[in-house]
Amino acid sequence: MHGVYGARSEFVEYAFRDTTGLSKNQFGLSYEPVTSPSPSSSLSSRRPNSLFIRGGRIIDPASGRDEVGDLLVEEGRISESTAKPKDSSVPVIEAKGLIVAPGLIDMHVHLREPGGGQKETIASGTRAAAAGGFTSILAMPNTNPPADGPNTIALMRQRALETACINVFTTGCITVGMKGEELAPIGSLHKAGVVALTDDGHCVQNNEVMRRALDYARMFDLLTLDHCQDYNLSAGGVMHEGYWSTVLGLPGWPRIAEDMIVARNILLSELTGARIHVQHLSSGDSVRLVREAKKRNVKISAEAMPHHIALTDASLEKYDTNFKMNPPLRERIDQEALLAGLADDTIEILASDHAPHASYEKEVEFAEAPFGIVGLETELGLFIKILIEGRVLDWTSLLAKLTINPARLLKLDRGTLAPGAVADITLIDPKHSWKVDSSKFYSLSRNTPFNGWELPARATHTIVDGHVVWSLKNGFTK
Repeated sequence: MHGVYGARSEFVEYAFRDTTGLSKNQFGLSYEPVTSPSPSSSLSSRRPNSLFIRGGRIIDPASGRDEVGDLLVEEGRISESTAKPKDSSVPVIEAKGLIVAPGLIDMHVHLREPGGGQKETIASGTRAAAAGGFTSILAMPNTNPPADGPNTIALMRQRALETACINVFTTGCITVGMKGEELAPIGSLHKAGVVALTDDGHCVQNNEVMRRALDYARMFDLLTLDHCQDYNLSAGGVMHEGYWSTVLGLPGWPRIAEDMIVARNILLSELTGARIHVQHLSSGDSVRLVREAKKRNVKISAEAMPHHIALTDASLEKYDTNFKMNPPLRERIDQEALLAGLADDTIEILASDHAPHASYEKEVEFAEAPFGIVGLETELGLFIKILIEGRVLDWTSLLAKLTINPARLLKLDRGTLAPGAVADITLIDPKHSWKVDSSKFYSLSRNTPFNGWELPARATHTIVDGHVVWSLKNGFTK
């Protein structure tokens, strides 16, 4: 059966193709469809907790709240009351001088499990996220095997239930095997619980396949995330095409390779009415394209990564493979465009593109090394350094791009401190300076270009369903 259909009856039939059967899938796990996005976490079996946070600066971008005060959590939910509970057994966190924010959400994370346990696991990746202040992450599907059907989704969700210390939401592939040829069973992926579709790490080159994928995504109101790269234009490139690629003698991939796919996605979103999210913007021209599309009310959104606003292609001067990522580091003019896009909300999401690799994989010639860097444990400090200290964003705007904005895009019941909301909370010390030491990462991998950097702030507590899963002082709770 081929993956692209035009007739409506075949379209619906294909969308719901299920390769698992109704009893057990190939991993021996029961498969039961879900009807709404729900996270997987080892905390799911624990009773929701109560907690009192006293004297912090509460910033909730969803409600516009920014004030010093107290926050009460009762049975895993934000309470309407702010009075200290009479029950002396309820834990109290003294938050004077700290920012109390909704739990941070990173919607671009590679956990590598199944199939890549030498790089990262769901257990280690979620610990790294918690230590970075994140209560929820969105796992990319470029695992081994790829998450292109309910089997792998069921495995990932089960592993998260067993080992994750924070909320893990899953994505499913756009195409079978992420090969860009045959559409994955999108209806079955939706029933299995994915909250978005993507072939991240790859880009669907066939425009007709992408069009039909967007038709399916719109049927199920799923967001489609796209890694924008025209392979013909970027073929063989390992860094940005420009002055430094010429000096270093390395093949470059130009920003036009990103711009072409961004432009295509804008046109396809207009045609289909589907929601498309542009991953890891790096080109200044792509920022302009997204900005112009939003003025026409196209359903397009975009994200920026810390490395693209902190570094340029000049950083590759010493052929350090920890500076090799995809899309590549570009020029200062692109950085400035990204910062402007963040300031005017053309770019509404901040994320890490956490892409762990084992040391032996990176310790090869630059052209042979894999793309990607780890980011979960450094991104918050980097964003604060560049965007808050650089006066690009205020705290409310910064936190919106890490909380309510991704929650709304993915239709998650997270990202706010409103009464009744799930008590996912991040506490941040805006004056706690620290030095990045990759040897102390909770991630299994160490591939960061930021080792040794001085950062001005960091998370101090990560709270999920009212449970303090990690604190800077005490580490992880059992």
